[in-house]
Amino acid sequence: MSLFGAINTAISGLGAQSTAFGNISEDVANSQTVGFKRVDTSFVNYLTTSTPTQNEPGSVVATPDYVNNVQGTITQTDNPLGMAIAGQGFFAVSQATSDVNNVPTFSPQQYYTRAGDYTMNAAGYLVNSAGLYLNGWSVNPATNAVNQNALAPIQVSQSTYNPVATSSVTLAANLPATPAAGTATAASPLASDITVYDSLGTAHTVTLNWSQNATNDWTVQVSAPDNTTGTTDLGAADVQFGAATSGNPVADGTIGSVAASATDPGTVTTSTYAAGAASSLSFTANFGTGAQTIQLNLGTYGGTNGVTQYAGSTYSLLGLTQNGIPPGSFSGVTTQSNGDVVVNYNNGQSRTIAQIPIVTFNAPDALQSQNGQSFTATTASGTPLAETGGTNGAGNIVTGSVEGSNVDIATEFSNLIVAQQAYSSNAKVVTTANQMLQTTLQMVA
Repeated sequence: MSLFGAINTAISGLGAQSTAFGNISEDVANSQTVGFKRVDTSFVNYLTTSTPTQNEPGSVVATPDYVNNVQGTITQTDNPLGMAIAGQGFFAVSQATSDVNNVPTFSPQQYYTRAGDYTMNAAGYLVNSAGLYLNGWSVNPATNAVNQNALAPIQVSQSTYNPVATSSVTLAANLPATPAAGTATAASPLASDITVYDSLGTAHTVTLNWSQNATNDWTVQVSAPDNTTGTTDLGAADVQFGAATSGNPVADGTIGSVAASATDPGTVTTSTYAAGAASSLSFTANFGTGAQTIQLNLGTYGGTNGVTQYAGSTYSLLGLTQNGIPPGSFSGVTTQSNGDVVVNYNNGQSRTIAQIPIVTFNAPDALQSQNGQSFTATTASGTPLAETGGTNGAGNIVTGSVEGSNVDIATEFSNLIVAQQAYSSNAKVVTTANQMLQTTLQMVA
C-alpha cells in the first residue's frame, strides 16, 4: 500500500505545487498593478494513517494565503485625484451594472479597494482604472455638515457658483491725527474704494471719503457712482475718536461714537456705543437689482481692530474686505488629506461636496478577492467600519499619490525556484514509484 500511497502523495504534491506556481504567476503578472495585493501559498498536510507503529503517506493541499494588510509602495503622481492610504483600510467603491440615458445604475454589493488612481469621467463620477466608482459621504454645502449615515458614488457637479450680494464691508485703517496740509478735507478727502456685488454678481465701486472736522472728529461720506436711485451720495456719518463726550471714557485714538451726519444723513444708520461692542454704519444703494443695504464695520468701540486715529500725517489702509461673491464657473476638483472632495471655481471660491471615508476590517486578509483589485466582505473578515481618515485605526489619505502592488519580485522568483524544484521532485517520486512497480510485476512474472 505504501508504494501506491507514495504515488498518490506525489501526485497531490504536483497539484499543490501547480497551485503555488499559479499564485506566483498571478503575483508576478500584477507586480505593476495599482493597489494589487499578492497571494502567497500555504500547504496543508492530510494524513491517511499515523500511529506509533505505522505511517501511511497522506496528501498535501495548497491553499491561498491572501496578503491584503501589507501596504504597497506609495508613489507620487501628477494626477490630482490620485489617492493612496497610508496605513490600514480600504476605499469603498461601487460597480456600475448598466447605463440608462447616461445615468449609471449600481450593484447593491459593496466593494472595497486600495486602487486609488481615480479620474473624473464624462458624467462627473470619480472612477479608478478598474472602472469602480468611488463612494463617499455627502456634505451639506450650506453648513459643511457631513452625513455619515450613507455611502454613495461621488458625482461632481460642474454647475456655476451662484453670486452672493454684498451685505458687509469691513475696514481697518489708521486716520492721521494731524493730516498733511491740503488733505482730509471735504474737497480733498482721504479715500478708499471697495468693489461690491449686487444680487446678479455684477461688480460696483463704493467710495469711502474721510474728512477731518476738528481734533478727534471725522466725517466719512459714502458714494456709489452706479447708484440708480437719487444721487451717487449715499449719506455720511460723523465718527469721533476717544472723546469722553461721545461715550468712550478714554481719549486713546479709538472709536468713541458713530452717528449719522446732521447735514448729510442720506441712507445711513449707525450703531450705538457700548464698550467692546461693534461700531458700524449701514447704507443702502440700488444698483439696478433693488435696494441693497450694506453694513460698514469699523471695528469695536474702544478697540484697535478696525479704524483708529493715531499720530501721523498720512492715511494707512490696513484692510478693506467685503462678503460679496461674483458668479463662478467650474475650474476643477481636488481632494484633501482629510478626505474632503472640493470643487473649485474661477471666482476664487470652493465648495466641499463629499468626504471620503476609510473602511477598516478586523481581519482584512479574510476579504474575498474580486475583479479589478477589489474585495467584498465575508463573515471571517468582520463588519466593515467606515471612519474618517486617521481616526480609530484607519489610515491616512495621501493625495496626489497612488499605492503600488505589494508584490516583491525577488521573493516571487525565489518562491518560483522552490516550487519548480518541489514539482520536479514530486515528479521524480512518481517515476521512481513506477519503476518499483515494474520491478515488482517482473518478479511476479
